[in-house]
Amino acid sequence: MSAFDLLSAPIRKYVRDKRWEDLRPIQAAAIQRITQDDRHYILASRTASGKTEAAFLPILSKLKFSDPGVMVLYISPLIALINDQFMRVEDLCKDMEVLVTKWHGEANKTLKEKLIKDPQGVVLMTPESLEAMFVNRPYNVKHLFSQLKYVVIDEIHSFIGSDRGVQLKSLLSRLQEVNETSFSIVGLSATLGDFEEAKKFTGEVDRTIVIRDKASKELNAEFRFFRQIGNELPLDLFKDMYKETRDSKVLIFPNSRGKAEEVAVKLLKISERVGGHANYFSHHSSVDKQVREYVEEFAKSKMRRNFTISCTSTLELGIDIGSVDQVVQVDAAHSIASLIQRVGRSGRREGAKSSLLLYATEPWSLLQSLASWLLYLEGFIEPPQVNDFPYDILLHQALSITKEHSGILKLELVKKLSNNYSFRMIPVAVIEEIIEHLIQQDLLEQLRYEVIIGIEGEKLVNSRDFYTVFKSEEYYKVLNSGNGIGQIPYSPQVEEDENILLAAKIWKIKFVDHDAKKIEVVPTADGKKPLFFGSGGDVHPKIREKMLEILYSEADYEVLNEESALEIKKLRKEFSVFNIQCQKVDRPLEVGLKESVFYSFNGTMINRTIGFLWAMSGIIARYNDDSSSFTIPIGDADLKSSINLISPVMEDLDFHLENYLYAEPQVMSFSKWGGYLPMKYQMLLVKQKFFDFDGAAVLGTYQLISNLKDVE
Repeated sequence: MSAFDLLSAPIRKYVRDKRWEDLRPIQAAAIQRITQDDRHYILASRTASGKTEAAFLPILSKLKFSDPGVMVLYISPLIALINDQFMRVEDLCKDMEVLVTKWHGEANKTLKEKLIKDPQGVVLMTPESLEAMFVNRPYNVKHLFSQLKYVVIDEIHSFIGSDRGVQLKSLLSRLQEVNETSFSIVGLSATLGDFEEAKKFTGEVDRTIVIRDKASKELNAEFRFFRQIGNELPLDLFKDMYKETRDSKVLIFPNSRGKAEEVAVKLLKISERVGGHANYFSHHSSVDKQVREYVEEFAKSKMRRNFTISCTSTLELGIDIGSVDQVVQVDAAHSIASLIQRVGRSGRREGAKSSLLLYATEPWSLLQSLASWLLYLEGFIEPPQVNDFPYDILLHQALSITKEHSGILKLELVKKLSNNYSFRMIPVAVIEEIIEHLIQQDLLEQLRYEVIIGIEGEKLVNSRDFYTVFKSEEYYKVLNSGNGIGQIPYSPQVEEDENILLAAKIWKIKFVDHDAKKIEVVPTADGKKPLFFGSGGDVHPKIREKMLEILYSEADYEVLNEESALEIKKLRKEFSVFNIQCQKVDRPLEVGLKESVFYSFNGTMINRTIGFLWAMSGIIARYNDDSSSFTIPIGDADLKSSINLISPVMEDLDFHLENYLYAEPQVMSFSKWGGYLPMKYQMLLVKQKFFDFDGAAVLGTYQLISNLKDVE
């Protein structure tokens, strides 16, 4: 039987009404499998290949929505994506008269109350909203989801390997507890780097099937180079960017919110001077929600009008903004997965090619971009950072479960945590130890055999901030004459008379209200340089290894224009003084009169660890993440001995690490809940997620090749 014939009559009518000539490959394959059994599925195919329909067409066809209770729960990483997918799912359900409800902090309260009175249909939700329901209204969880048949997780790659992903897995495990039968999980992704890890996300690897459409869209890419001097992007880059994008629908991805604003403002200025269109926008988490929604709607509905949106990861995921002709990346994306997700936003029409124009402003950024591109063409995407021992999220969920039950037997809490598939690798004795620590810290209070939320714990669980496991920056709301423009992360540089870029305009700060966390601004054009805000991400070791390979290769690359190719040639010439014979162990050492520069060509996490080990050895090395290099105030004769100094630190690592955490507690800022753990589990968490001591051991195997001679 064909995939189309397996669909229910209302869904077949939907397909005919849409005048689809045929089902997409991922849709046909998913229909054949999902309609026939109740296993878990991971649907992996390129962007704009119809994955949402691939999940919902068979699910909607096989379920009886006349039965009471919510049948399908859709989980999304973004509220904006929920709002976008709501219309898509509602359109799918209209002929079946299936209720579709958004459930998040910004959703309509009346519609939520209507759902509670009569649970049915499909619900769209974020993990944080599900957490809030468990904590504040656990009776609603059972009332709504006890008959749940399917959970669809969109952009599942954004959860895998993250604290938020562990939280979601824990919530799904808790959801299975209240479910009278059991539900199946269907995960959707365009950029999965590890399918086995994706299968673990369901909690039942053996019952999880990956359906993968390996077809890839043809990509056009070109890399251009404009050297940046100072903090601002070069004017020649903007002139070239304007010329290349003025007649198209374009997304531009700089690597920070500040740079996104700079691009939007300066392109608009050029356009105003030459009489071009005025449709230049910025879109990122600091821009006011209503402004972001206006930009999304403009892009989606103004079919005949060109636009340029300068954005961050807020438009990296699958929010529908209609047809985009081209994607522009400014400097190296933080990961291959991110770059490919962004490129996939263009060429979404059938038969269209995806198009990438990458501007590099610094030679190392160009080299990293090229390495990432070549690895992508080889089929490599960074695997997720796996953490089988998420002690910090276990601590958070211990508080959440206790609050959910308004107090729980201590043994029962231990049992629930040990049975939760997010924590199955953590021994029961460790769970008991962490719970005992929570009691000692008054986060929990023990009453005979039961534990309840303690006085200190009440402050945590009663805060809206409790529902998230990621640490958010402290934001100040930005207002002009009482109208919200957006929000920016606070820093000491945010003060009166400074300029900021926000919502594609330049504003002057008139007043900072620290109590209300508000900033009053006025438009300005005084020429004063604005403040920038934003941060980078960790780079995978394989990208750095590819960068080294390129430096010692003679290959030409068709994606490079003449200026870019020249910059790669210059870098190759600079590194030709190092007689690298084996790229696995040979590493360049640039020896100077007073200091040396060691190029590790390793990932950010390993380099961070090397820097820590040297610091504990008394050697202060200045680290440059762009070039993966350490500047050390010693000559070549002493560098080998400095590497040997690391051995005693490694032998007494816990002693050094504990002292380091006491002296620098902000190191735990990578984990929102890690700071509440006993010290030994903080140390384990730092070893797992912040440092890579196993990876850093490679330092002892390196043969240092100097610009003068081999270092013995």
